[in-house]
Amino acid sequence: MISKVKNAMSNLVGGMMPHGHHHHNHHSGGGQNSGQEGLPHRFPYGRPDFLDLTPELLQYSTEHASRPVVTLKRGTRLPWGAGYAEAINAGKSMLNEDQASCEKLFVRKPSSKHRNSTLVDDNGDNTGIPLHFWGVFDGHAGSGAAIMASKLLHRIIRDGLGEICHLLENPNSAPPICLAKNGSPFQTEAKKGGTQDSGEDADAVCDASVRFHMEKVVSLESLVMGVIETAFKQMDDLIEKEKTSYAISGGCCALAVVYLMGKLYVANAGDSRAIIIRNNEVIPMTNEFTPESERQRLQYLGFLRPELLGNEFTHIEFPRRIQHSELGKKMLYRDHTMTGWAYKTIVEDDLKFPLIYGEGKKARVMATIGVTRGLGDHDLKVYNSNIYIKPFLSCVPEVKVYNLDENKHGPDDVLVMGTDGLWDVTTDKEVAEAVSNYLSRCDPSDPMRYTLAAQELLMRSRGVLKERGWRLPNEKLGSGDDITVFIIPLAGHESET
Repeated sequence: MISKVKNAMSNLVGGMMPHGHHHHNHHSGGGQNSGQEGLPHRFPYGRPDFLDLTPELLQYSTEHASRPVVTLKRGTRLPWGAGYAEAINAGKSMLNEDQASCEKLFVRKPSSKHRNSTLVDDNGDNTGIPLHFWGVFDGHAGSGAAIMASKLLHRIIRDGLGEICHLLENPNSAPPICLAKNGSPFQTEAKKGGTQDSGEDADAVCDASVRFHMEKVVSLESLVMGVIETAFKQMDDLIEKEKTSYAISGGCCALAVVYLMGKLYVANAGDSRAIIIRNNEVIPMTNEFTPESERQRLQYLGFLRPELLGNEFTHIEFPRRIQHSELGKKMLYRDHTMTGWAYKTIVEDDLKFPLIYGEGKKARVMATIGVTRGLGDHDLKVYNSNIYIKPFLSCVPEVKVYNLDENKHGPDDVLVMGTDGLWDVTTDKEVAEAVSNYLSRCDPSDPMRYTLAAQELLMRSRGVLKERGWRLPNEKLGSGDDITVFIIPLAGHESET
């Protein structure tokens, strides 16, 4: 098993359009896409629709030698005047496996005709509650899952919000505990003069005042958060379902920003990142989900369900690999119950490969994948084995909320969101300084100022090609990963209303 892990690698296949073909990359090295040969792609490979690239520019965007920075065309306006830039990796995969989407939609009560469809366009119907969406999807082991999520996640969120539209239209009323089958609030009080249903529990609390104090108060904000969390799970289920009919390669980290009724909801599943820069202050809006940050959750699952480890891995972590000659000795270890370290006597079972191995960006789950939340990866296995990794991966995002209406925002106050290609070589503080410095020198009336700031930020992380690879000004290695950046002005929603 150890030799299998050490030799884990992905297949390299040439050609541009089949987006399941890839080099080995830092996220995933296990086998995927079994049984997908010959199936049509769910969506063809391409760059985000809002870039409107010609076939020639699309081909140019894939050049690893020059890694061109692709930005919005002058005259193209995204919602809120947001800026965008992207660049392909330095050669780790044939195509740019990042994807992005930016949409303005409208939340409406679902019609019976379209209740179960995620493919319905608004078709120019601008009635309903405005919803703005920005998303970045960092693909690994192929771009199929990232492309599909970029096309559909915002629609699933819209449809989920449509199911509670009547509650959104009455934001000052607390959401009812129970809804009737038709979606209207279900009244628990019996009609005056009515008799108690003979099927009701005789021991149930009937006094209205007592019942009130037993009920948990649920805010509308938390209800929206739940819709977004549920939408991520529905997106993941849809990818799994459609893999039976379509070739949908790999998986992806997913970072989405949703604006609804004065609040930004930032949902993150993976290691992409978003920060708010306000009055030169940095407000982190995401946490990264990696084998190290989620070590205890992963170890606990391995402890509860050892069959998932395939008799090849141990859920216990050690500072280094154990040698057979060290059996019977005491070594530092930690398990799912511990944040610190202690000593234990080494037994035969401890010689198995650790569930989590490596440190920092090199940490892996089952020596295969470097992120622990995201979408897709249903077929991902440990190299040359039948051990599935998906049970250890979560598709549920962490959702944080920022209330735009509670703060005043100037033209230089922005939200920056990007894939890990940006953040691997740049800290939150460095990003904030670079963006703030650039915007302070930029004409506030220039409609391209946020795209130019995104371009500047991307180029600082990519670096310049020299004899020893892509280098930053300090001669450290630049990012060799795909890089995708949105810069969203926080005052942008005022111009939309």
